[in-house]
Amino acid sequence: MAPSLENLLVVGVASSALFDLTESDAVFQSSGVEAYRTFQEARLDEPFQPGVAFPFIRRLLGLNALGPLVEVIVLSRNSPETGLRILRSAAHHGLSMTRAIFTEGRAPHEFMHALHMSLFLSANESDVLRATAGGLPAGQVLKSSFRDDDDPALRIAFDFDGVLADDAAERVYQASGLDSFQEHEVSNVVTPLDPGPLRDFLAGINRIQRVALDRVRVSVVTARSAPAHERAINSLKAWGLTVNDAFFLGGLKKGPILDVLKPHIFFDDQRGHLVETVPCVHVPFGVSNE
Repeated sequence: MAPSLENLLVVGVASSALFDLTESDAVFQSSGVEAYRTFQEARLDEPFQPGVAFPFIRRLLGLNALGPLVEVIVLSRNSPETGLRILRSAAHHGLSMTRAIFTEGRAPHEFMHALHMSLFLSANESDVLRATAGGLPAGQVLKSSFRDDDDPALRIAFDFDGVLADDAAERVYQASGLDSFQEHEVSNVVTPLDPGPLRDFLAGINRIQRVALDRVRVSVVTARSAPAHERAINSLKAWGLTVNDAFFLGGLKKGPILDVLKPHIFFDDQRGHLVETVPCVHVPFGVSNE
């Protein structure tokens, strides 16, 4: 029987998110494709250093010690020849990644549906914008000063509106202000919001949590506050999903909370809520990004 990805949590990661490609990108930008090819071939056995998404991907793959749970696939604009260094670097760092798509300049997100992916991470903003415009769950990893630790447990944090849920409530807030937003959410408290771009990714994480027990912890960190918090909780329940922690901050800055949580990845649809002290992902979805 042919192998299948349908029962796994499948994540696509660009080499730009997984590794630090600063030096390689500088060669490409300054000297072009052929110089870039020569540069990579000359350094084939020199592993890339970890990038922003590395702590998240390393722990995600580590969950496969409990059974086949996760598949991480490289989606790269590199050619097959220049992409060799990427998989060698993954092997050097102990990442059990065997599948890769090298598209030589073509937008790699086009293959997400075929591979059952519930998330695509890249540092390339244009690739992420194209994926999101096509209704696909994607996020741009941003520069981070985060220092990884030895804790094998995976910590994930999400914003709520525009990430787990759609942007319907955020549209009310931006159009009519906080009071109207609160009134709208109270009057619709039992009506679940429609899913946002990363709802299915959280569903996959929840499936893993049933097996992994204390190996994964999920938090929601949102600008919502009482009484609008109830609709967020009710929406999660209606979707059959759970989180371990919820922080309803009422517009307070998220940075101090994130600095305590120290997530290995945090997703938010608004760049103004993202910080450099933890690995952050901008999800360019909805009204906040129009």
